Parts: sequence; C-alpha cells; structure tokens
Amino acid sequence: MAITPTPADKFSFGLWTIGYNGADPFGGPTRPPLDVVDAVENLAKIGAYGLTFHDNDLFPFGCTEEKRQSQIDRVKQACADTGLIIPMITTNLFSEPVFKDGGFTSNDRSVRRFALRKVLRNLDLAAELGAKTFVMWGGREGAEYDSAKDIRSALSRYREAVNLLGDYVTDKGYDIRFAIEPKPNEPRGDILLPTIGHAMAFITTLERPELVGVNPEVGHEQMAGLNFAAGIAQALYQGKLFHIDLNGQRGIKYDQDLVFGHGDLHNAFALVDLLENGGPNGGQTYEGPRHFDYKPSRTEDITGVWDSARANIQTYLLLKERAASFRADPEVQQMLAAAKVPDLALPTLGEGETYDDLLADRASYEDFDTDAYFGGKGFGFVRLQQLALEHLLGARN
Repeated sequence: MAITPTPADKFSFGLWTIGYNGADPFGGPTRPPLDVVDAVENLAKIGAYGLTFHDNDLFPFGCTEEKRQSQIDRVKQACADTGLIIPMITTNLFSEPVFKDGGFTSNDRSVRRFALRKVLRNLDLAAELGAKTFVMWGGREGAEYDSAKDIRSALSRYREAVNLLGDYVTDKGYDIRFAIEPKPNEPRGDILLPTIGHAMAFITTLERPELVGVNPEVGHEQMAGLNFAAGIAQALYQGKLFHIDLNGQRGIKYDQDLVFGHGDLHNAFALVDLLENGGPNGGQTYEGPRHFDYKPSRTEDITGVWDSARANIQTYLLLKERAASFRADPEVQQMLAAAKVPDLALPTLGEGETYDDLLADRASYEDFDTDAYFGGKGFGFVRLQQLALEHLLGARN
C-alpha cells in the first residue's frame, strides 16, 4: 500500500497547529507567524484535503471589518486555487482576557451574551465557507476552586447556549452539525464536560441532540488516563463521532500535542484499525476528516514544521497499511476466533428467550462448570496482542 496521500484520505490540519509559533508559558515564540495563504499552499503540496481554523486564527480579535473581510477573501481564493476545502470551523472563546472565566459559562452574564454573539457570527462564516462541522472546545469553561462555580447552573447555561445555536442553524437552513471537544483540565484546573462520556451524557439533555456529537482528541482523553480507541468505539456505537482530533500524548501530564503516533503507538494502531476496518467483521466505521490537532515542536524551524505535518500523514497511512495486514493474517483470524472476540456479537439470550426461560435452563447456572475456568479456558489475548505488535513493527506480512 502506498503512503502517498490523496484527497480521499481526508487529512486536514488546523491553522493553529501548523501556525503555532512555539510560544509556551515559559518562553516566547521561536518562529515567525505563518500566513494563511502559505499555509493553504503548503498543505496542498503535502497531500492534505482540508484546512480548519478558529475565527481569530484567520483574523485578529477586535480587528476592523476591512481586515476581517480581507483575510476571508484571501483564504477563499487560496482554497479555490489549490482545491482545499474548509470542512470545520471553530470559535476562540479562550484566548482573550474577556474569556478568563469562560464564554458560555462565565459568571458574568454580559460575557456570556458577547460569547454567543461571537459564535453566531462565526456560524455565518462557517456556512459561507461550506464548513459542515462546528467544533466547540470549552477550554475556559471551568474553574480552579469548588466555591467559584455553581456547576449545575454552569451546565444549564452551557445547555442554553447550545440550544440557541441549534435553533440558529436550523432556522437559517445551515447544513452544520456541532461537535463538543472534551478535555479534563488545562488551561482551567477542571473543565466542564471533561471526557467523551460526560459530553455524550450532556448531549442527551439538549433540545436538538441529533445536531450535536463529539470531537474527541487523543491527548485529551489520555490526559484523563482513558483509552482513546475505546472512547472512539463508544462514540461510534452511539452515532456521535462527528469529528476527530489526532495527535500524540505520552502519559498523564500536560497536553503535549505531539505528532500522531509519537506517543502511545499501540493505541494509535488500535485507533486506525477501528476507524478504517471497523470491528472484527470489518467495514469502515468513520468517514469524516482525519484531522490533525498537534503542535510542531518549539525546537523546529519552518522546514521542521512541514516535516512534522508530513509525519502525521505518513504515520496514519503506515498504521492503516499495518492494520490491513493484521486483519488479513490467517493466524490473527484464528486467534480472534479462539479468543471468542466475534462471539461477543451474539446475543446472550436466544431469539424469543425470556428471563423465565433463562431461569429454567440448568446448563446456564446449576450445571455450569465454573471450575473449568481455573487453570483452563484461557482466551489467548496476549498472543493476539503480540501478533498486533509484530504487524505494527513490520515483522509479519
């Protein structure tokens, strides 16, 4: 399998990723700003199909209408010239001082109203540019102190905001869905809707839950000590994987935003296998953008920025190749069957069977041989994982 990307791979990058200038809490920028036209042209060269951005990645906060429109016109022309699309847009409700206590859930009502107006205007831009997904990362929607925030009221205000946005896109006829991006902490001590599960539970309370899904990020779930591939499987199971952010993370620490695969490589392999091949019986399960939300290392110059962008794409395609090899291996199929992985798809109760029938079945309890599982009836999961490792390392064809 070739590792040359095509638009059909649907690789997209955030302008804030390739445009990251290297600044961190302990030091200033190490690279100059990246112009949006240069960004689009270089993404096209490396085989990406899409560019995404926050409003203030494209034009400065508080800029004149002329400056805003000029930047919009420039990105539209650059996309027209290269064939790139803008599949997703999001809004910055976290960088400016006004959002220091959040946007939708700030204790200050006037800030909440300002945040909603900012998002509504950006929804109009998303529709104008053809974006189908509107991501919401609530990076400042949280608190550092338990007494500082009434969490139930904050969730009510969050719900109020998302309901309003759902009404807006519906009334305007916009073909846009929303994707909540969970994160447990950083920059706030505790962020609302910290995990995939929290976000999906919140979505059930909305007036238009069909318009809202999740945009999970590798590092964000792993910061909480969770298995990202397992979380994605649940989001797929519930039909809520509207978008995905790919990067690398090494353990429970700050949000590293490494190149995809430059962290937990085993889990990255499992993730790509899931996205591309579905369950044990095959079948692609996710058809949306493979979006890279990473940051080129502060140590890199502009050449290193584009090397790192290519590295994301190459890693994904290599893992896709290795996952296909894993699934095609007869021994893998044999071990999957021995481990009874396909059997989990079988209903526990027979067709038409009731609990009375189950209670009457002595073989399922009274005569069931539990002792056979002591020293026997192993599942072979370790061998199965070793086969995955050998395919991942290219030791098996």
